[in-house]
Amino acid sequence: MTLAVDPLSFNMAALILILAFFAGLAFRTLGLPPLLGYLVAGFVCGAMSWGSFELLAPVADLGVTMLLFTIGLKLRTGVLFKPYIGGPALLHMILVIPLTTAVIMLAGSFYSPLSFDSVIAPWTLAFALSFSSTVFAIKIFDERGENNSFHAGIAIGILVIQDVLAVGFLVISAAEMPSPWALLLLLLPFTRSLWVPWLSRFMRVIGHGELHLLFGLTVAVAAYELLELMHLKGGLGALIAGVMLGVANAPRATELYNRLSSLKNLFLIGFFLQIGYYGFPSVSMVGIAAALVVLLALRPLIYFAFFTWLGLRARTATLAGTGLSTYSEFGLIVAAIAASQNLISTEWVVTIALAIAMSFFLATPLNKMIHPLYRRYAKRLQNYEKERLPEERIESLGDAEFVVMGMGRVGRGAYDYLCRQYGEGRVVGIEESYERTVSLREKGLACVHGDALDRDFWEQTHVAGRALILASLSNHRENLALVELARELDFKGTLAVTARYHDDARKLQELGCVAFNVYGDVGRGFAEHAVDSLPDPFAEPVVESATVSDADGITADGITVDGTTKPD
Repeated sequence: MTLAVDPLSFNMAALILILAFFAGLAFRTLGLPPLLGYLVAGFVCGAMSWGSFELLAPVADLGVTMLLFTIGLKLRTGVLFKPYIGGPALLHMILVIPLTTAVIMLAGSFYSPLSFDSVIAPWTLAFALSFSSTVFAIKIFDERGENNSFHAGIAIGILVIQDVLAVGFLVISAAEMPSPWALLLLLLPFTRSLWVPWLSRFMRVIGHGELHLLFGLTVAVAAYELLELMHLKGGLGALIAGVMLGVANAPRATELYNRLSSLKNLFLIGFFLQIGYYGFPSVSMVGIAAALVVLLALRPLIYFAFFTWLGLRARTATLAGTGLSTYSEFGLIVAAIAASQNLISTEWVVTIALAIAMSFFLATPLNKMIHPLYRRYAKRLQNYEKERLPEERIESLGDAEFVVMGMGRVGRGAYDYLCRQYGEGRVVGIEESYERTVSLREKGLACVHGDALDRDFWEQTHVAGRALILASLSNHRENLALVELARELDFKGTLAVTARYHDDARKLQELGCVAFNVYGDVGRGFAEHAVDSLPDPFAEPVVESATVSDADGITADGITVDGTTKPD
């Protein structure tokens, strides 16, 4: 079979990609997330009629599908029933929907193209605008390396509740009722004993290669199409499929999440580009969109009030609330449905698209600066705290001299090694996931729930007074933030940090850290593990000059003391 490719469409797609790349690079150079560049590129392409909404639709839809699927892989459904997630999600909607409705109706009275013939229409738009963007929040937390943090889990839980409500709205507004087969979805929680063992065995059979990646992509797309056949939102199918895989085999689901992350981010570029094709707004529409964005400023304040009232720390409330300070792409879906049913004009679709884009532009620098902003006003914000929940209490590190930050695979291995060498009482682990902290404690490990970048945590647990900190965080930006925090708090001990790339390791060494290249130094770690397994070591560790070298050619002269290399 010969596949026919439209040269014009292919060339236009290439042009859009080139523009998106350079726009993203420009914003990255300015210290801003590249997604802002993708939004600008989308509006430019839309205004110049380069490409079309339909050209980007397959990539954008696949990006959102993969996003919901990966959320499901990491989601633990029990979290949704926490009062500090479900309560704020519903209370926030009760407050903002009437306010947003008033602004929308006022806009329609002043600008005739945005007027309404139905009383239901403005309430429908306000309902849609009460949601926050799942795409934006996940992207922001991912760029900061906070996907596993407590505050990110709260924000994602609220977003999932909103997605469920969105599905309910789409079902009600659909021209046809869901298929009777959709009722089978209600049986999934009650039939776990049937599908969990089968899925668990199947995921083990697949292995770790490219077949694992293809399996995840296939499951996400198949689940999407299956629910579309049932006349339900396909994204819900991708979310449910991810949750099922996570329940069946959490370790393999986490591995699949890591494999799909880059692919998901690549496809999501199509979504951000697509926003610009909803039309180029008039001056009046820009003003109305700006008014909607001003109203959006209340969102983090409302969430902060509810979060602290329910026992969360001021820091958690601030970071989770600002992560939800955007309008949702779901607003475009609702606006498009309302326009197709002649409830609203197409000008409202363009206005909502602009409001969403503007909210992204304003929320991006806010989220980028939120950590230093919180540090500046921490004392004032903490005055609003109530009695803290168990998840939010900062516990003592005891007399531990060695602190392992990040108890993933690398961190857990470092923790076990230090315990064998120096005794369990001298080592403590710090993990930002509360659920994982509880799990590690049940296994007998000395582990404390905390965020490695939380200045309050450092100060209250006296982390800066310890002899050695080993940090294995999610990404290089997070590692650099940790180094900066350690400097600010005058940490005098040894700070060892993992790195994945040559230039990252060099930067850490320039900052005075012991940099361990998880790729280049894996051979050395392998040898140390083998030597540790010998029944009678050939030699005890000695103090001698040493040169550390990784696979990329980085060298750093140092002194080896008890097997630990420190810079001169």
